[in-house]
Amino acid sequence: MTQPIVIPISRRSVVAGLALAGPATLAGAHKTYAQTQQSTPEKSDKSLYDRLGGIFAIALVVDHFSDALVKNPIVGQQSKNPQLREWHTKSLNRLPGLKFMRTLWVAEVSGGPYKFTPTRPGATPLGLEEAHRNLKITPAEFDEVAAELGRTLDFAKVPKREKDEVLAAFAAHKGQVTAGSKGG
Repeated sequence: MTQPIVIPISRRSVVAGLALAGPATLAGAHKTYAQTQQSTPEKSDKSLYDRLGGIFAIALVVDHFSDALVKNPIVGQQSKNPQLREWHTKSLNRLPGLKFMRTLWVAEVSGGPYKFTPTRPGATPLGLEEAHRNLKITPAEFDEVAAELGRTLDFAKVPKREKDEVLAAFAAHKGQVTAGSKGG
C-alpha cells in the first residue's frame, strides 16, 4: 500500500503561486486526460483527482495557470494592486516552489494520495487568510484569478463536470483569501 507523502509547505506560497502564472508547457495535458478517460469507462466512483488525470495532469494545469497569472493584466505584473504587482515582479524566484505547493494542494483537495501542510517556511501552520493578508487581494481580483483558472482548465480540455468542481473548490476560499483587502 502506498503511503501519502507529507511535506510541510507554506500555504502563503501556494496561494501566492496561484496568483502567479503565464504561458507554459501544458501541451499534452488534455491527451493524458483523454487517455485516462478512454481506459476508465466507469468514472462516477473515481475521485476528482483520478478524473483530472492524476498528479502529472494536475501539475501541467498548475504550471500553465501559475505562468498565466504572472502575465494577467489585472492580477499579475501590471496589476493596479501594488502587492500583487510586486510579488509577480520581484518574487518570481519562488515560483517553482509555489507551483510544487499548488500541485500538492490541488492533489490533496481533489482526493489524491498527497498531504499538503501549509506553514510559514520553517515555522508554524498558516491558514489561507493569513497567507494572503499582505497581498490585499480584493474580491474582484479573486474573481479574475478564478477566471484565469477557468481559462486554464479550458486550455487543458478539462470536462465541464470536473471544471465546475475545481472552480467550486477554489471559490469556497474567497472569503479567506480576500480578508486582507478589508483592512483587517
